[in-house]
Amino acid sequence: MILDMFEPDRPDSSEYPPFYQTYVSLVPSGPVIGTLELGGHETSDRLSRLTDAQAAYSYAPGKWTVKQVLGHMTDTERIFAYRLLRIARGDTTPLPGFEQNLFVETWDIAQIPMLSLLAEWDAVRISTLRLLYHLSERDWTRQGVANGGEVTVRALAFAIAGHEIHHRGILERQYHIAF
Repeated sequence: MILDMFEPDRPDSSEYPPFYQTYVSLVPSGPVIGTLELGGHETSDRLSRLTDAQAAYSYAPGKWTVKQVLGHMTDTERIFAYRLLRIARGDTTPLPGFEQNLFVETWDIAQIPMLSLLAEWDAVRISTLRLLYHLSERDWTRQGVANGGEVTVRALAFAIAGHEIHHRGILERQYHIAF
């Protein structure tokens, strides 16, 4: 962690579309960057204990495997961080949404070793953190449009953290993976 960086307050509900509330509400009190640092390590550490066979588990027909959940988390963080970058840099071009199921369905993730997927997860999280470390106080409050709704940079950072927490909860409840 960089000691002199600015840490934003929790975003107000006026800073993001209602859909993000699910994620923002899951983020504990305290610095969001610290939550992202710790969460990334915990997710990687816990999932690294799974064999490839265990990571191919799906709790019901038609549900994602553990590998697919991790791939979804990684892809979503990439997209949210890209939106965050564009808005932080003052780009007001409306940014499109994405179809998460299409991303999962078209990626032949079953053939990729779990440790390789975790290395990718770690790389994406490190990239997200490096981006956040260097944002100014003003950058955090910049606003843009993503997926048809107005959102601030800090709301996107909280959404990234909350999205991970949300899916870790699913991994605990449905896949019986303790975090």
